[in-house]
Amino acid sequence: MSDPTPDDAAPDPTSPDPTDTDPTDTDPTGSLIDQDATAYLRTVMPFMERLGAETILATPQEVRLRLRWAEERCTAGGILHGGALMTLADGAAAWCARLNVPAGDRTTTIESKTNFLRAVRRGFVEAVARPLHVGRTTIVVDTLLYDANHRLVARTSQTQAVLPAR
Repeated sequence: MSDPTPDDAAPDPTSPDPTDTDPTDTDPTGSLIDQDATAYLRTVMPFMERLGAETILATPQEVRLRLRWAEERCTAGGILHGGALMTLADGAAAWCARLNVPAGDRTTTIESKTNFLRAVRRGFVEAVARPLHVGRTTIVVDTLLYDANHRLVARTSQTQAVLPAR
């Protein structure tokens, strides 16, 4: 990410402060956020609350989580930290996997790979997790992360082990 593409060029210093409402944010009021699902997410995965993740959708076919840009989540140059992106993708994939196992079964991540494709300097990131394979012992989830302009930011492929109920 050290060599930004023209789309990732540093923001114009005369532009509004990125901590203010972002003109690229297609949902500045958070109207897409499912408050009940967000509360559930933060109960079952407390780190998601600390991260600031919000839920848009959670079904067995697709989980959508959102993370708003904030200075405290950034690395040098105001770029959203890769660890924040990976954590968001992990949470979305884990929830997607969990929604695809029988009641009482659990899942745990056994492999995760992320490719970072573009820097995020404002707005938000949306993680879209979908199952690629749902088996008896493993579930593979593909998670795409998009910025507020719906540009692909990162892609995570994750394998979850299915832990049968005891």
